[in-house]
Amino acid sequence: MKGTPPTGTTGERKFVVEAKHAIEFPNLPPVLSTPSLIWHLEHAAIEALRAVLEPGEVSVGTEIEVQHLAPTPLGESVTCLARVVRADGPKVSFQVEARDGQELIARGSHTRQVVRASSFAKRIQAKATAASQ
Repeated sequence: MKGTPPTGTTGERKFVVEAKHAIEFPNLPPVLSTPSLIWHLEHAAIEALRAVLEPGEVSVGTEIEVQHLAPTPLGESVTCLARVVRADGPKVSFQVEARDGQELIARGSHTRQVVRASSFAKRIQAKATAASQ
């Protein structure tokens, strides 16, 4: 890393809820699914770290705890925000939240670890090779 991201550094991700982000329940309109919400919260955190990553580094999610507080229908805009609350070397912790046009829809915490992409790729390949045998 080029340095430790300062506490308070933020990353943001905005999107409009589409069918691909939604879950449907019988007799109810489709709404933003929790897995899709988490994907966007993670990408807000990735954005917060972009400036401190060296070439060949990536950040990987290691922990997430999210309360999904309110439903968001198709067509609604959502803004996800990740704020650095602690950086301990390559381990960075975030406060995350998401809002639609009307209210807070999620809040929680997220941790990412900065790793060398080549080392991580080797680890994935070794696991894939072992699984195929």
